[in-house]
Amino acid sequence: MASLRLVVQALYEFKNDAVQIFSIEQDRVKTIGEDITREALDRLSTSGIPIRLSGDVDYKRARFYFHPDFSLRQALFVDSKAEKGAPNVARVQVSQTSMPIRYINSKTGVTIDKSGTMPEIYQHADGPCLTTSIFVKYHYAEQLDLYNLTSITILCIPNGMLAAIYNPTPQNTIWQFGPDSPTLGEKFRARVNFSALRAKAPWRVQRVAIGEGLPFTWDG
Repeated sequence: MASLRLVVQALYEFKNDAVQIFSIEQDRVKTIGEDITREALDRLSTSGIPIRLSGDVDYKRARFYFHPDFSLRQALFVDSKAEKGAPNVARVQVSQTSMPIRYINSKTGVTIDKSGTMPEIYQHADGPCLTTSIFVKYHYAEQLDLYNLTSITILCIPNGMLAAIYNPTPQNTIWQFGPDSPTLGEKFRARVNFSALRAKAPWRVQRVAIGEGLPFTWDG
């Protein structure tokens, strides 16, 4: 929870800058989101460890995680998404999660059961790090070729060690059908459903509203 609070706080503090960046940049919206996430987290800073992480995400940082009763080494991975409107899902590749992806394809009825390929524990010569996966979803509207940031959803997907709680079976799951097209050679992807994840742990999905004077209230 503390790791999600870190990312949420960074983006809340940076939200006015994010609105301006979205409105003036001409890059793809996903690229804009990636830049905002990195800049917001770099500005807030964290207790970094000089380890270079590898992974298919935008922001990677080895750091110390401090708890009143212990401290541990963490591999923090934060990926950015952007989509028009306010959809209730985020696209995730198997390389971006350590959680198994289990669900029944609503279109075909086929049962999907794939392993996330991100390690639950990131092994490094300097010592193991607990893997944490966080996703930032930028919701925007488009008007006259301008992007208007409308809200930001930040979610923490559980580590694969918690699969028995969050994703024990294809019927009891946080996942749903993804947007990949195997006939076009696209890699397998699934969608994590915000409502399903929130039903299991409300704190794992947070929303930052955009607008002057709009406060943030932690959910859960």
